[in-house]
Amino acid sequence: MDDRFSPGRWRLYAITDERIARGRSHLQVAEAVLRGGADVLQLRDKEAGGGKLYRVALQLRKLTREAKIPLIVNDRLDIALAVDADGVHVGPEDLPVSVARRILGPGKILGVSTETVEEALLAEKEGADYLGVGPVFEARGTKGDAGEPVGLERIAQIRRCCRLPIVAIGGINAENAREVREAGADAAAVISAIVAADDIEQAARRLKRILSGAEEGR
Repeated sequence: MDDRFSPGRWRLYAITDERIARGRSHLQVAEAVLRGGADVLQLRDKEAGGGKLYRVALQLRKLTREAKIPLIVNDRLDIALAVDADGVHVGPEDLPVSVARRILGPGKILGVSTETVEEALLAEKEGADYLGVGPVFEARGTKGDAGEPVGLERIAQIRRCCRLPIVAIGGINAENAREVREAGADAAAVISAIVAADDIEQAARRLKRILSGAEEGR
């Protein structure tokens, strides 16, 4: 497998969300974040029907293949399989991790949302490839079902107990991305700080530099 497809090598994990994209489509957002240096792209749409989501996923599948970066589909294992995405990300309301792993197969990437050390250990045991830990900070304008922030210390706790790569999520922006990296996260999943920005490409590029340790947060 190409190293770029290994979750431990990711730094900027970009997530599309049309609801806050200021009229820009999933494809337009994806094109901009890839130009800005995103290491992985997740298609996330809680409202689209299966037909629309499939068509969008096909567009993003083509784009990410050309860019040679992984495409992850949020929640929808059926869509991920239908377009031959590189993986799927599941949360507590989705299929159990072990079931998703079995259906997805060994050659695909499985990400799992976790909030506690216990959830992280279980996800690791059941076949996850990386852990989505959060919400780290209070998220604004994106995930209405997000719980209370778990804070930076939770990243450090899970880092001490689990070997899997950690993708921190929840309220991460250019001002706090460095703290997330220093707490032990391998990468940061970012939605609003990129998708809602005036210049998506520029926002992505700056976050990538910070998460790669090339720029201090200001």
